[in-house]
Amino acid sequence: MSKRRTFSKETKLSILKEAKENGVSATLLKHGIYPVTYYSWKKKYEQMGEAGFRHGMTPEHLKEIKRLEKENALLKKLLAEKELEGHLKSELLKKKFAWEKRKK
Repeated sequence: MSKRRTFSKETKLSILKEAKENGVSATLLKHGIYPVTYYSWKKKYEQMGEAGFRHGMTPEHLKEIKRLEKENALLKKLLAEKELEGHLKSELLKKKFAWEKRKK
């Protein structure tokens, strides 16, 4: 039973680049890669860029991640606005009570 080889993201990118420059057949033969593997890498890279090489990443996962990142950014902005609003209110109350104490 042969051991399964794993390739780093950088190696996959260099193989894709080499295949583009030197031809697919020669590159696959040199590295001992099946055409199915090469075309799978190529498709993932074309659809999702380097993020496509993360384990189990599909276009749907990438879309969901981007949607969640946008939602997270919006929630952070809303929280910051609420905190600023609360801070301003507390500062106004301090000034109001300080003013009323001076009146007396």
